[in-house]
Amino acid sequence: MSVIERIKVEISVVIGSTQMPIRQLLKMGRGAVIDLDARRDDPVWIYANDELIARGEIVLLGDRIGVSISERVRRATTLTNFA
Repeated sequence: MSVIERIKVEISVVIGSTQMPIRQLLKMGRGAVIDLDARRDDPVWIYANDELIARGEIVLLGDRIGVSISERVRRATTLTNFA
């Protein structure tokens, strides 16, 4: 196994978001449902180590949930290279 293959990367998938008062969040217990601003067919955002890398779609794999990558996100170029 090469050194690169041993590097661990934290992958996060953002399905949607919402805003709520902290008092409401603190009242939530096990089984509480947080209503998100997303619909079933909306794209999800895929992050690697907190950096956006791709867009995708939720897929069902039997009793599991997965993400199918539909588009890679290019890094923004900085203007300092042109100054």
